[in-house]
Amino acid sequence: MVVRSNTNAERTIDFTFDLRYNFTMQRKSAKAGSWYPATAASVKRDIASYLPPEKITAQKAIGIMVPHAGWLYSGRVAAQVYARVKIPGTIVMIGPNHTSLGYMVSLSASDTWDSPLGEIRIDKALSKKITELSGGTVTLDENAHKNEHSLEIQLPFLQYFCPEIKIVPLILGTQAPAICRILGAGIAGAIRESQQDVLILASSDMNHFENIDTTRKKDDLALREILSLNPENLLQTVRENDISMCGVAPTAAMLFAAKSLGAAKTQLVIYDTSGTVTGDNKEVVGYAGVIVS
Repeated sequence: MVVRSNTNAERTIDFTFDLRYNFTMQRKSAKAGSWYPATAASVKRDIASYLPPEKITAQKAIGIMVPHAGWLYSGRVAAQVYARVKIPGTIVMIGPNHTSLGYMVSLSASDTWDSPLGEIRIDKALSKKITELSGGTVTLDENAHKNEHSLEIQLPFLQYFCPEIKIVPLILGTQAPAICRILGAGIAGAIRESQQDVLILASSDMNHFENIDTTRKKDDLALREILSLNPENLLQTVRENDISMCGVAPTAAMLFAAKSLGAAKTQLVIYDTSGTVTGDNKEVVGYAGVIVS
């Protein structure tokens, strides 16, 4: 299509739009350069520094729980999990909603996500199937994703171990047990139908901004339910004990899905707090890395 402007008698301007082009929408990184490095070289250097010195044989997993604070605080915990898991070509990522934007379950409307290690494609087929099987709980929405860090901060780790990944990014804005259960069932059903090798990632920090003794006690209660593969009790325990675990709903949804897919084992890879870095144990955030297989 050509639009011709003749408002200036001495000049004709052609605006040409080629309708053969397919325009795609990309989610730009919101936290690169602040919460984690902005360049590929810095990302690879930092991840390498977090990895365990000993040689580790990676295992196949159905799901994982990893923290999402700035890498300075939680990068080592996350890396210890990623180093022990075989990262497949597709990752279903479930994160909490820190911005209060979007819907109960917001599926990214973008076609690709930006990362310092290169562009990442959305698995559109698996996204569609999860939406179909999740009982109307999933809404295509980008607002919940624009400035949300909980999933973005995981991407360079995933690319470090498997450069050509595809993702299904979901932000969960409710802690309702019924929604977690329905979403988990939808994810499990979609994975079964796809016959793909898929990892389900739940992004969560543990208790926030209490002293280290209180935080450890509260986190022990939550971790006991996670390691027992008991998402119902996890949600109830967090609620009844006032545990400020921001990703409890994503973790519960991951556990519901993993159990449906036959998960039978769990492993607490590592637990730590922000006090290790800051030296301040009066107000800490807990971080845990868990593998479900």
